[in-house]
Amino acid sequence: MNRTLVSPSLLSANFANLQADIEKINQSEADWLHLDIMDGVFVPNISFGFPVLKHVAKLSQKPLDVHLMIVSPEKFIKEVKELGTMMMNVHYEACSHLHRVVQQIKDAGMKAAVTLNPATPVMLLTDIIGELDMVLLMSVNPGFGGQKFIPHTLDKVKELRELIARSGSQALIEVDGGVNLETGKQLVEAGADVLVAGNAVFKAPDMIDMIHQLKSL
Repeated sequence: MNRTLVSPSLLSANFANLQADIEKINQSEADWLHLDIMDGVFVPNISFGFPVLKHVAKLSQKPLDVHLMIVSPEKFIKEVKELGTMMMNVHYEACSHLHRVVQQIKDAGMKAAVTLNPATPVMLLTDIIGELDMVLLMSVNPGFGGQKFIPHTLDKVKELRELIARSGSQALIEVDGGVNLETGKQLVEAGADVLVAGNAVFKAPDMIDMIHQLKSL
């Protein structure tokens, strides 16, 4: 059994002292660093842009797991790649030509992931699951950190696990939103591979220990 992958979400970090938080992540057992890019159009919030992310990319020793919660994410493939990104994540709901966008991400030399909002059914990925390296299921409505976990996500993880098995896809299942030790355990039992944790990590008294506990689920 592989250990659970953990991708702490920088959205919950202390932006007044970002370097200290990233150094803690570097010292921890975290597998990746999750970066949410929001445009205020696709989701009702704005996060950080590429000037800040370039700084983050220089500081981070962990592979970058970049999640674009924006309209027309394909316009930024070049900028995302230039950060040294490992995994580029785009929303199913934001791409009218999803297959093309996935190919463009792969052609740029990154792994390709597709994100589903809470109300978007898993079966919509049937025709593309074989092309994907990962699927990210949002377990809150995207846009803000610190929201409550949507329990129906557990059913979606199981359904996605079945779809991946049926299709022979190698895609990982990542979940983001309201992830803590309690919901994380339920998600891993349902079949999730990667946990994105924001507040659970960055608001913990000991970030390094919390990441260790999440990895042990």
